[in-house]
Amino acid sequence: MRTRPIALISTLAAATLLLAGCGSSAPESAETPDASKDLCSVAAESGKASDGVTVDGTFGEVSAATFELGQTVDELQRTVVSEGDGDRIADGDYVEYALSAFDATTGERLGDAGYTDGELLPAQITADASLAQVMGCAPVGTRLSVAFPTSDQAAAQFYIIDVLGVTPTAAWGTEQEPVEGMPTVKLAEDGEPSVEIPDAEAPTELQIAVLKEGDGMPVSAGDTTLLQYQGVNWETGEVFDASWKNGAPIKIDGNTYVEGFIQALEGQKVGSQVLVVIPPALGYGEAGSSEHELAGQTLVFVIDILANQTAAIQQ
Repeated sequence: MRTRPIALISTLAAATLLLAGCGSSAPESAETPDASKDLCSVAAESGKASDGVTVDGTFGEVSAATFELGQTVDELQRTVVSEGDGDRIADGDYVEYALSAFDATTGERLGDAGYTDGELLPAQITADASLAQVMGCAPVGTRLSVAFPTSDQAAAQFYIIDVLGVTPTAAWGTEQEPVEGMPTVKLAEDGEPSVEIPDAEAPTELQIAVLKEGDGMPVSAGDTTLLQYQGVNWETGEVFDASWKNGAPIKIDGNTYVEGFIQALEGQKVGSQVLVVIPPALGYGEAGSSEHELAGQTLVFVIDILANQTAAIQQ
């Protein structure tokens, strides 16, 4: 039987990774999580398979698991091995986690992920998503035993999942002194920025200022970064795009943004907020160079760096 390769874990969305094949392999009668229910109520029930796993190892470190081999698992099962004392996961949280995976037939370790900095991006947990069946409303610090069902395509699998933390949706670093001549930024209570453009000619060179200095890992070329942003047109002072208005942080594989945005990210640490002024040559090109509506415009971005997945691990 073909197993779901753990190597894919650093390149696929977390919900797809953890539940890869779960939707297709679950019995037809299995219920789909209901958005009207809270996270506690949509968590999968424990069962003989998930209860029967013995876990060795310290929370937050790679674990070992022993269990009865050759089991057929009919539906997703979830057992709390040890409950943490942190805040419970809430609907919409971006959850930091790590896992070890094992083949139910052979006991073979399929792999580990999330125990190395920059290996996994946090996963958003919502009550209407299947990942909520795994995480539920577990408190931070919880270790879970999860049995994924047998299917025509794959044997059952056992996952040991550690709920490591919740990532804020706004930068949390130490505030830095503003840079003279740069746009000024004010933050709402939830961290959403508003930008005031100075009464001056737009700069012709790239300008970068760190508004908050984080203490996490630095972003490198080719990484994939979870971030919030707001983009403002220097000439008009109007917001032309913002993750805040779109309702959620974003990530693009390989950070394939315009060149000035990429340069503003690289070298910055997770937890930081960065202000960048991008001239047309490093944005959408000079006027007439393309049909893009922002061609010829100087762009201002406020970027909150929330989490980062390294390019080396994605490969």
